[in-house]
Amino acid sequence: MLQSRLMKLSRLAQARCKYTLPELPYKYEALEPVVNRDIMEIHHSKHHATYVNNLNATAEKVSAAVAEGNAGAIIGLHGALKFNGGGHINHSIFWENLSPNGGGLPTGDLLSAIEAEFGSFDQFKAKMSAATIAVQGSGWGWLGLNPDSKRLQIATCANQDPLQATTGLAPLLGIDVWEHAYYLQYKNVRPEYVNSIWDVVNWEDVAARYAAASS
Repeated sequence: MLQSRLMKLSRLAQARCKYTLPELPYKYEALEPVVNRDIMEIHHSKHHATYVNNLNATAEKVSAAVAEGNAGAIIGLHGALKFNGGGHINHSIFWENLSPNGGGLPTGDLLSAIEAEFGSFDQFKAKMSAATIAVQGSGWGWLGLNPDSKRLQIATCANQDPLQATTGLAPLLGIDVWEHAYYLQYKNVRPEYVNSIWDVVNWEDVAARYAAASS
C-alpha cells in the first residue's frame, strides 16, 4: 500500500515538473551574419529539443527509482541527468545571452565589475575568448559570479556540465563551443566563431543576471 502510494506521488511530481523547450526571443535568422539561420534552427529545434526530451525521460526513470527505493538505479542515472539537464540549463541561458541588438560594451555595475576584476573590458574579452577557444573537445566558456566573494570569474566546463552545479559560480554569460554551435558556418575555425559571437552578446541580459546574483 505504501509502495503504491509512493509511486503515485512520484508520478504526480514528475507530471508537474515536465521540462519544455523554450521559445527563442528572436527569429532563427535574427543573429545573421554572426550565426546563420541553419545553425540556429538545428541547434534549437534539434539539439536543445533532444536534451529536453532526454531530460524528461531520465527524470521519469529517476522518479521511478526513488519510488522503488533503488539506490543503484538512481546513482546509475546521474550521468544522463547531468548531461541532459546541463544541456537544457546551458542552452536556456545561451539563447537569452544573445540578441540581434547585442554587441558593444556592457554598462553600469557590470562594466565596473569587469574593469575591477580584469583591468578593462578588452582584457576581459581577450581572456574569456582564449579560455573558451582552448576548451578541449566540446564544452562551454563562462563568465560567472562567485556567490561568496561577489567577484567575477572566467571558467570552462566540459561537455554539458552546468556551471553552477559544477563550480558553484552563478552563470552570467556562456559561449557554446560544441561544434554543432558553429561548424556549418565556421567549419573547424573555432577562434573565428568565438571572436564573432561578441557582436551579438546581449549585455542587458548578462547585466540582469549579474544584478540578480549579486543581491
